[in-house]
Amino acid sequence: MTIPTSSKYKRVDFQQLSRDIKTWARDAGFQNVGITDTQLLDAETHLLNWLKSGYHGEMDYMQRHGTDRSRPHELEPGTVSVISATFNYWPEDNNEYTEILHDREKAYVSRYALGRDYHKLMRKRLQTLADQIQLQVGEFGYRVFTDSAPVLEKALAEKAGLGWIGKHTNLISEHTGSWFFIGEIYTDLPLPIDTPASNHCGTCTSCIDECPTNAIIGPYKLDARLCISYLTIELRDSIPEQLRSLIGNRVYGCDDCQIVCPWNRFESKTVEQDFLPRNQLDDTTLLELFSWSEQQFLDNTLGSAIRRIGYECWQRNIAVALGNAPTSDEIINSLRQQLSHASSMVQEHIEWALKQHLA
Repeated sequence: MTIPTSSKYKRVDFQQLSRDIKTWARDAGFQNVGITDTQLLDAETHLLNWLKSGYHGEMDYMQRHGTDRSRPHELEPGTVSVISATFNYWPEDNNEYTEILHDREKAYVSRYALGRDYHKLMRKRLQTLADQIQLQVGEFGYRVFTDSAPVLEKALAEKAGLGWIGKHTNLISEHTGSWFFIGEIYTDLPLPIDTPASNHCGTCTSCIDECPTNAIIGPYKLDARLCISYLTIELRDSIPEQLRSLIGNRVYGCDDCQIVCPWNRFESKTVEQDFLPRNQLDDTTLLELFSWSEQQFLDNTLGSAIRRIGYECWQRNIAVALGNAPTSDEIINSLRQQLSHASSMVQEHIEWALKQHLA
């Protein structure tokens, strides 16, 4: 970004501008917005220790950018303030998701991925907010982010007062729970910063106790290599055999730690139509999804976050879920039919699934 000289802002009332930004953000659809500085030393120490322990698995991008991730002013020179905003994606108003999760013949897809990919929508809304700021103050230096660059978005949101990082390492708001996306605007505007959120997890360990694979190895410490979201989304190789039976029917991501979080009793259904379920992914059978050809996968995941894992990993995940499903001739026949033309990686998982039913 091009950074104008600080003298250009001498006549700006930054206290009023901060209030206006929050009003404009809510008008753009964001539920919460806050402002913070660029100092993330504690979060940087936590990140470096996490990386040193190897908990990031094959997510090499987590360490590829050095300290740019934890130092906004290095990633985007001239940045002095960060505007952080959240957008609710919760698609349901009842407990149907738990019924799907416990029906092993059906496929469970993480709630954030049921609708349209959030990246473009969030960036567009943040750009709208930046345009509004520019109308007020004139040309200013900024850059919009939505999970699109090395940014410690949860740490920034916590410092901006939008919530606290819970023991499951997700951001929690005492007003809206944790079913939301986070986006940022890095800017050279010297905006007044908000008070960081305080932690309200207390003695609760529900998320730790509920994790199917024990990936939350301690409060505020996640071993991604064990996490079902990592295994089904980030991992591109074979899923470790000892973890497959623990995945259940989760074919894309996992929400268990959020489902049991007491603070999510405050969640409200999103009003954003783009985040509502598409192609019946909120209630469909494993066999239906397993029958998709690659072209059907591409067609049915157009504009969806699911598409980024590719057809091979999609088939791999469903094969594992079918191995965990109740035994039936239909399932066995479907696995055998796919076996002959699947990739070698998918074949391995199909063979494992067949063993579960034929043992």
